Amino acid sequence: MAAMTNTTIPAAPQPPLDPNTDLNLSTLSLTPSLPDFSTTTATAQHAQPTHLVSHRSHDPTTNLKRSDPFQFGSRYLNPDDDIYEFNAWDHVETDSSYKAYAEIQYAAQRSSPVSDFDKARFNNDPSKWWNRFYRNNTSNFFKDRKWLRQEFPVLAKVTAKDGPPTVILEVGAGAGNTAFPILAGNENEGLRVHACDFSREAVELIRANEAFDERYMRADVWDVAATGSESLPPGLEEGSVDLVVMIFIFSALAPAQWRQAVRNIYTLLKPGGEVLFRDYGRGDLAQVRFKKGRYMDENFYVRGDGTRVYFFERDELMEIWGGWKDGADEGLEAVERSGSEEQTDRGEDDVEGFDVVDLGVDRRLLVNRQRKLKMYRCWLQGRFKKRARMSPNKTKDSSGQ
Repeated sequence: MAAMTNTTIPAAPQPPLDPNTDLNLSTLSLTPSLPDFSTTTATAQHAQPTHLVSHRSHDPTTNLKRSDPFQFGSRYLNPDDDIYEFNAWDHVETDSSYKAYAEIQYAAQRSSPVSDFDKARFNNDPSKWWNRFYRNNTSNFFKDRKWLRQEFPVLAKVTAKDGPPTVILEVGAGAGNTAFPILAGNENEGLRVHACDFSREAVELIRANEAFDERYMRADVWDVAATGSESLPPGLEEGSVDLVVMIFIFSALAPAQWRQAVRNIYTLLKPGGEVLFRDYGRGDLAQVRFKKGRYMDENFYVRGDGTRVYFFERDELMEIWGGWKDGADEGLEAVERSGSEEQTDRGEDDVEGFDVVDLGVDRRLLVNRQRKLKMYRCWLQGRFKKRARMSPNKTKDSSGQ
């Protein structure tokens, strides 16, 4: 991934959208109350190139859409652009009209929440609803995430022929649309992929796939928020995992499950191991268009098929991952670093937890050119690195090293 600022990252190329992760542009219809955004443009963030670059070309002999991975993250919407010339624009901030409309939608959602009875139905056994989802959809329904190596270059390194022995755990593996693309490009004989999902139906889809190869891959039922003897997935031990991939999975958990999930991931990772993360951001159209009767809690909803989804703020994820520390007694609390006694006496590196390597907001404007519709999408993408435990005998010198 290219270097990111604190607010934006190069957008990731997305597969055709499916109901458990995104919206389907071909069937999308907006409510009549949606304001007209036909005059919306974004301030240019980069100067217009002097030549027609590939991502602005319609010539199939020069553009990258036909034969090569599409290079998202570089098509900026300039004031003089025809917004309907392409079906996607990168790093487009929502305008005031859309934000106002979103607030109206949120208020309507809060006014008609899910009943306490239904909350219990959806929260007590979430695997039931995901089993039903995967039972109703074949593996051909789901599209492979071919953009993984572009967004997370470490995956290209560990799958190279000279890559080191590497254990990858995919959490919320679904039908294998992350695990199989990783294996398809793998030349590393020392690579092993553990694909886990708390839906038994999803795991059976993976095992039944013709690309499933037991030499390099294992698939098991596991709930990332499990406790006690089930807190680790089958076949893996504490400190045995190099990379954990979490793509649109954390949002399927209830907020009360976040802390245990982070703890389990921390336990599984080797010191210096990383979490590769991508999920929904607050204000995404998928959130804004929820109707009444789907609101479970603030930013937390249930879909029509019974599966749950949460929409995150960037600062919230900073608190969940960067603020988590092993041994905290209760709740997900932000670590009060600035001016705190703990910061002065121990130093941030002494605390067991995660360093936030990258965490950015990926905003994109998708366009249905035929119907002249605009759709604001928002995702959050990051990398969280497990801190190495400091030896009890290790002390810092006067320089703090």
